[in-house]
Order: sequence, then C-alpha cells, then structure tokens
Amino acid sequence: MFEFLDTLHSSGKPGPLATLLSSVTPDSLKPSYRFSHWVPGQTPLSTQKEVVAAIVTYLVIIFGGRELMKNRAPFKLQFLFRLHNFFLSAGSAVLLALMLEEIVPMYLKNGAFYSICNTRAFTPRLISYYIINYYFKYIELIDTLFLVLKKKKLAFLHVFHHAATAVLCHNQLDGRTSVQWVVITLNLFVHVIMYYYYYATAGGAKIWWKKYLTTLQITQFVIDLLVVYFASYTHFAMTRFPFLPNMGDCAGSEPAAFFGSGLLTSYLFLFIAFYRATYKKAAGNKADKGKRAVAQAAGDIRGSANSKVVRRDNRGVAVITEIGDQ
Repeated sequence: MFEFLDTLHSSGKPGPLATLLSSVTPDSLKPSYRFSHWVPGQTPLSTQKEVVAAIVTYLVIIFGGRELMKNRAPFKLQFLFRLHNFFLSAGSAVLLALMLEEIVPMYLKNGAFYSICNTRAFTPRLISYYIINYYFKYIELIDTLFLVLKKKKLAFLHVFHHAATAVLCHNQLDGRTSVQWVVITLNLFVHVIMYYYYYATAGGAKIWWKKYLTTLQITQFVIDLLVVYFASYTHFAMTRFPFLPNMGDCAGSEPAAFFGSGLLTSYLFLFIAFYRATYKKAAGNKADKGKRAVAQAAGDIRGSANSKVVRRDNRGVAVITEIGDQ
C-alpha cells in the first residue's frame, strides 16, 4: 500500500478518487483555469475588496433579515435545511478524501516537516482543493440564513466564526502557506460529523453526542495551534532570530502567519467559553434542581411534634398532616 502511494506521489499523477471524478465529469462542467488556480484578480473572490464586500453583504442580510422576521412567523424549511446539511457533510467527506490522497503520499515520502513547511508542498492540485474549501465557506454562510428564517438566536460565536473563517481561507491562499492543509483537513473531518448531526436531528433523530462534537472542535483547534505555532516559530527563528534553535524556514507570508495564529487562538478561547457556558452551566442547573428536590422532600417529611404521616404521594414522599387539624 505504501509503495503504491509512494509511486503515485513520485509520478505526480492524481489519486484514484481524483481520477475517477475527472473521468465521469463532462468537459463542460470541469473548472476553468481561473477556478482551479489561484490568480488574484481573476479567480472569483480572490481580492480583499471582494471578500470585504461578501462579508458585509452577509452581515447586512442576516441582521436585516432578523429585523424583517420580528413580526413574522418562523419558517420550518425542514427539507431545504436537511438538503443543505447533507450537501456540506458529503461534500466535506469527498474533499477530505481528495486532499488525503494528495497529502499522505507526500508525507510518507518526505516526512512531516517537508509536508507542512516546504514550498513544494503547496502543490497545484492542493491549491485547487484549497479553493474549493474556500468556496465552501461561503456556502456555509447559509447556515446563518436558516437561523434567521427560523427565528433562532444569532450567537456571536456563530456569526464571527462563519465570517472570519472565509477571511482566513482567503488570507492563507493569498499568503501561500504550506501548513494550511493541516487546519483544512481537520476542519473538513469535523464538518463531516457536524453537518451530519444537523442533517440527522432535523429529521427527528435523537443523537446524544452533541457535547462531544464541541469537544472535538476544541481538540481540532488545539492541534491546529500546535502545528501553526511550530511553523510560525521555526520561520521567525530562522529568518529573524537565527540564534534560536529551529528546523529551517516554513513557507508562507508573515502576515498570513500572524493572522492565522491569532484567529485560531481566538477560536480556541471562544469555543472553550461556549462549552463552559452550555454544558457546565447545564450540569450546574441539573445539580441545583436535584438539591431543590431533596430539600423539598426533606421539608415534606419534617413536621411538628403534633404531625403524623397520613399517606405518601406518587413520588413516595411522605405527606404530613398536623394532628390538631383533624
């Protein structure tokens, strides 16, 4: 198996899945050069002005839509919502598989440092996959539109994360960072599971592991940061502080390194805060409710010296009646 992957990487040919998809896709539907190659000014949404315009439009639509929905009944949109989530789950799975059949042979042949830091790790085929992933981020903005139309709360974390991740993907493509595949593949893996969860629960499925999905997201950001911090450190150590130990340069622009590290760090803290607010608070409320029930039961069985038990209620709790009242 490893020999096959090694041969595949050495030949420069696409993997089996990429070959299959290419063979069944009509030429008329295959992406043109400007869609499969990152050419600022030619590739759609490749300039900062376009990105800013897209994000501002997103914010205007969702907050304007929220105002328009104030006096209207919420839409159900179950079929469309499930279709949207199925597409993103399945699409993320296919894109993840395509990326892995490009990354795994490179990793096995050249090792970890080459795969995340060498300029040649920023391969043309991976670039085309990064572009697809980037466009997925704009499709994911529809998540928020569903919240608006269903009259659900627009949480800061949701809006910020969706908008900022589109900007992050543009920033990393523009900065030509070789390390970005680590962040993207982990994110795709999480999204396969996350969008399946939304697809299934919208259809009425009862899924118990939502809490662990948030834990998986937090774990994703921890791994992201370990790798991105390392890549940034070894770059700056070699180029700016050569007296520090380092493993050599790491490909990508410095603004992209700063922006990526900073934004991913903010994601980690925001998701940890969300986890604490959602699950720790829920656990605390449950414990308080239990204590109140015990206190109530204790109050039920306490009485005066003139009290006696006359019956027990359906919870098995003693009901006290004062003797003098009879």
